[in-house]
Amino acid sequence: MRLAVPLLSALVLSTLAVSQASADKIRNPTAIFSGLDKVTGRIVSFEVAIDETVQFGALQLTPRVCYTRPETETPNTTAFIEVDEVTVNNEYHRIFTGWVFAASPGLHGIEHPVYDIWLTGCSGGTEIIPDPKPAQPAANGG
Repeated sequence: MRLAVPLLSALVLSTLAVSQASADKIRNPTAIFSGLDKVTGRIVSFEVAIDETVQFGALQLTPRVCYTRPETETPNTTAFIEVDEVTVNNEYHRIFTGWVFAASPGLHGIEHPVYDIWLTGCSGGTEIIPDPKPAQPAANGG
């Protein structure tokens, strides 16, 4: 009985390794976000086309890419975004540039005293981008 548990664990780990090895992604033309106005408590969902800018309160959000995974793979929705704060003097200050993750909104979130914005999904994608395969070691010629 004791041997069955390590064998089962090894089997599960090898299955996970195989399923994570193929990590194709789908490029989507639209990113979907939710935003919270902490003053009013209002939550709004909104869609933004890639490379378009949308204003949420005093923040301007521009998604550059939004990736999902095929349905046969583990869900992993990510987006690379830029967020600027517009001041009352109409000055723009970049407060965030980076990747956000739908499964972990707090991991790399937009920190602002009045607004929270997080990625909830992507839509409209049909272009599959294959994951590059690792290089095979060269055969030793002798």
